[in-house]
Amino acid sequence: MDIAIVCVLLAVGVVFFLLELFLLPGISVAGVAGLLCTGAAIVYAYVYVGAWAGTLTLLGGLAIFALMVWWFMRSKALDKMMLKTEIKGKVDPLEGVHVKPGDTGTALSRLAPMGKVIINNATMEAKTNGEFIDQGVEVVVLEVYSTNVLVQARSER
Repeated sequence: MDIAIVCVLLAVGVVFFLLELFLLPGISVAGVAGLLCTGAAIVYAYVYVGAWAGTLTLLGGLAIFALMVWWFMRSKALDKMMLKTEIKGKVDPLEGVHVKPGDTGTALSRLAPMGKVIINNATMEAKTNGEFIDQGVEVVVLEVYSTNVLVQARSER
């Protein structure tokens, strides 16, 4: 009967550890329950069955846990849980906007060193070469990137 109690506690502990490892994020009730059940199985084996059984339970528990992790990793269970979709969309904030170096506009917000500008009746993200440009100041486009434009104050040009 004592051996059956040890085996059941060890099996429940390994199941809880597997739940914690593969299904539940972080340290949760399953991890604590797995630790308690496995620890109880080892202590019970040492106290009620003997030192040899306790050592065998400890080593056997580690081996069973390692085998169960190996088996679970090789099974198709993880493939069924895995997200396999791809994100094919992309964000192109300057799509349809025709801006080229030399175009002028106005700062809609303070560029410190990034902010919003309006150029050719289109609002877009802009950045400077480190300078601060106040709201309402005229700006000139130096370069056009895929997501924003590089500008400087018009008076500095």
